[in-house]
Amino acid sequence: MNERAQGLQAVWPEGKPLIGMVHLLPLPGSPRWGGSMERVLERALTDARHLDEGGMQGILVENLLDAPFYGSVAPPETVAAMSRIVASVCGAVDVPVGVNVLRNDARAALGVAAATGAAFIRVNVHTGIMWTDQGAIQGSAADTLRARVVLAPDVAILADVLVKHATPPPGLTLEDAAADSWGRGLADGLVVSGSGTGKATELQHVHRVREAVPAAPVLVGSGVRIDAVGEVLAVADGAVVGTALTREDRAGSGVDPERVRRLVEAGGTAQEP
Repeated sequence: MNERAQGLQAVWPEGKPLIGMVHLLPLPGSPRWGGSMERVLERALTDARHLDEGGMQGILVENLLDAPFYGSVAPPETVAAMSRIVASVCGAVDVPVGVNVLRNDARAALGVAAATGAAFIRVNVHTGIMWTDQGAIQGSAADTLRARVVLAPDVAILADVLVKHATPPPGLTLEDAAADSWGRGLADGLVVSGSGTGKATELQHVHRVREAVPAAPVLVGSGVRIDAVGEVLAVADGAVVGTALTREDRAGSGVDPERVRRLVEAGGTAQEP
């Protein structure tokens, strides 16, 4: 097995992981900050426990409700708040915990992981460039990989391929972007998503990435519905699920434990031999 695939397998030794999202309430300094870190922390821990107790195999903590985001460098107050929250989540659950510091602060995510014991990070633009509502965001794989050696060598990197809420430059194909993130960016796994949060991922895109980089683990990163998780896991190596597990079908509205139970049940059935 490829060395980097082994790195991801160290996080999830068997099966195809279902990774649940903890979409944090607005953090200090963001436009919608509510003034209470205790409320933010309480919601995060409640959501994380629902995901863990419901059988999800991983948890990804993300500051989704901090929009509008900074492009590549999150402010110190965001990193400090996420460190406190991720440390608490890691101590409260029994599954691997990951970090995504939006919009694209991989260095901060690595720092949070190193300080808290998180097992993986997600990087929205790892290589190349994408046009977003923050303007042009450029990948910094060289910096990220070198920082990982120093800060958190065992932390896995999940890299988005043509990330959602973004437009690629003219001429960049899905296949080339995947090959760059895997072959030159040295990501441990690739994430393929739909056009936006909660939007379905075209499974043909997963097939195309698989054909372009057969050695890479490929996860679906958005729009995984309970009634379609079996179809997703038939072609992908795992999935990141957020909106489908919420009470109001809206990111940040809180995790519904019954929806978690149903998704895990459907996903487990899909993986049975």
